[in-house]
Amino acid sequence: MDDFDVVVIGGGAAGLFCAATAGARGLRVLVLEHANKVGKKILMSGGGRCNFTNLDVRPDRYLSANPHFCKSALARYKPEAFIALVDKHGIAWHEKELGQLFCDDSSKLIVRMLLAECEAANVRIETETPVLRVQHRDGGFALNTKLGPVRCARLVVATGGLSIPSMGASGFGFDLARQFGHRIKPTRAGLVPLTLSGKPLEAHQDLSGLSLAVEASCGNASFNNQMLFTHRGLSGPAMLQISSYWEPGKPLRIDLLPGDDALALLQAERRDRPNIELRTALTAHLPKRLAQKLVETLFPAFDGKPLRQLREADLAQIAAQLSDWPITPNGTEGYRTAEVTLGGVDTDELSSSTMESKLQPGLHFIGEVVDVTGWLGGYNFQWAWASGKAAAQAL
Repeated sequence: MDDFDVVVIGGGAAGLFCAATAGARGLRVLVLEHANKVGKKILMSGGGRCNFTNLDVRPDRYLSANPHFCKSALARYKPEAFIALVDKHGIAWHEKELGQLFCDDSSKLIVRMLLAECEAANVRIETETPVLRVQHRDGGFALNTKLGPVRCARLVVATGGLSIPSMGASGFGFDLARQFGHRIKPTRAGLVPLTLSGKPLEAHQDLSGLSLAVEASCGNASFNNQMLFTHRGLSGPAMLQISSYWEPGKPLRIDLLPGDDALALLQAERRDRPNIELRTALTAHLPKRLAQKLVETLFPAFDGKPLRQLREADLAQIAAQLSDWPITPNGTEGYRTAEVTLGGVDTDELSSSTMESKLQPGLHFIGEVVDVTGWLGGYNFQWAWASGKAAAQAL
């Protein structure tokens, strides 16, 4: 039986960073990854360029049943610290938008960096090694693995969530948490495209591929970014962001002219070009295909009429619907394409400073398996680094 100070289950962002940090402190660390290679989600993130952090990390950019839980770890490991590590390894990066940092080249460089840090810290990594059983024994943990029995004093669960099962995601971490008495906050797909069905889908399917800037709102949450029509519904950054706040059956509020006064625009068009039709006027401010579709589906009574024939009340009606486009998704594309999993291990039963279980000493949970989910834009990676660091320093 192999003995280690620490076993980390999961070779993703949080697991590798935690392992490297713990190993650098002189601990004997083993990483067990059930897939055939580590860092799969890192490799595919950011279109293959890895949006590895964000310059504007704040607790209010995270969703959790306890919004205060993430504060301690995020305050103690800031984006600047991870950027310094990236710079140390000579990885070129750039800011894309909204504080989002990407590799200039490939996300492979981030994985290589983490592996290099693990190697320097004498961390042992085993892939294609699922954990079959975990028991608390003799003040530590006994694991049954494909490699045989393994013992450790401390166990870190960094197994991720349920998103993108084709890359190996599973509910193992949640099952393990339940085994030790932990509650799991209800899970669902987050940062995921929204789907339409029936008449809404039929009406907008031929807009597939069209993108425009919108403001998407749901409850108190609101995001200004691009929306993309797909053959299944709505995607793009604005939709991915709002999907984490949207609940089935609820309509979305989508402003198709964010930052503009829609009524003032229409009044100006009627004043300056009274003889043009509504679809022509809308084409000056919206993509042509969308302008035509809106007239066909929302404003058929005004189709073909010159603007001079539209009353002030007509313009107000049109403007109201442009600023609050009525659309109700029927669901999401689910975990298959979701970037993250909302919900997870209940933070009330974890230490916010060490990620250690309050129910089972020596057991830690980090990264996506915990009920902390960030916005799109590098926030979830920063949570992976920060929660991994917090656990590693406490091991």
